[in-house]
Amino acid sequence: MFVSTIRYVVKASGIKHGITPCFMEKPRYGFPRNSGHMHITLVTMDGKNAFTRDTPDPSPPYPDVAHLSDLGRQFLAGLLTGLPDMMPLFAPTINSYKRLEEDFCTPTTVSWGLEHRAASIRLITPPTANATATHFEIRVPGADANPHFVLAAIIALGWRGIEKELEIPVPPLPKGEDMSSASDKGVRLAKSLNEAVATFTRPDNVAREVFGDSFVDHFGGTREHEIQLWEEAVTDWEVRRYIETV
Repeated sequence: MFVSTIRYVVKASGIKHGITPCFMEKPRYGFPRNSGHMHITLVTMDGKNAFTRDTPDPSPPYPDVAHLSDLGRQFLAGLLTGLPDMMPLFAPTINSYKRLEEDFCTPTTVSWGLEHRAASIRLITPPTANATATHFEIRVPGADANPHFVLAAIIALGWRGIEKELEIPVPPLPKGEDMSSASDKGVRLAKSLNEAVATFTRPDNVAREVFGDSFVDHFGGTREHEIQLWEEAVTDWEVRRYIETV
């Protein structure tokens, strides 16, 4: 995938010039965060955008989805329903969760909205875009995520929504609404890798339903190892904080 290739190319080129390009979610305190949003749409065999409808729905469940097809709504519902269960694939490192904080225009809840850049899923559709450009921007993944895993999770969740004919579980975020009070705006996504892995590996997880036990147990195990290494590490912050005070 292009994203993986460009990361390696950038790093290789940077090293030749004595610099180390960084794709950590939050490389330094006070610095901007690195995101890895992924855009997706479906196209029919005859080349038509499967997420749009020919004429607006006169009585949609929410005005924001008036131009979104039934299949698109089910795809969106699948994404929203399974998002919390897939967090280790979207945010795979300890550092990932230092990006997913309130008040920084980063998604922290199960949320969506028309052209909403603080929601987990941004809907791009008429009247703000051309019908042929109708798609979803999944804004949870970061620059440190494996894009193959991210795309697989998105397709698996969306297809699950279509197969089960799921309905959109939460209303859209109003325009201008930020995430400063995320607890009042829907299910909070995991705040740490530890929390994300615990959800990812539980018996009734959506990830097990769409990916199977073998993958979930293996990948969950790699993330548990990552957590163990973190818990054993002594950070620079700890040394600076405590070396003279305790």
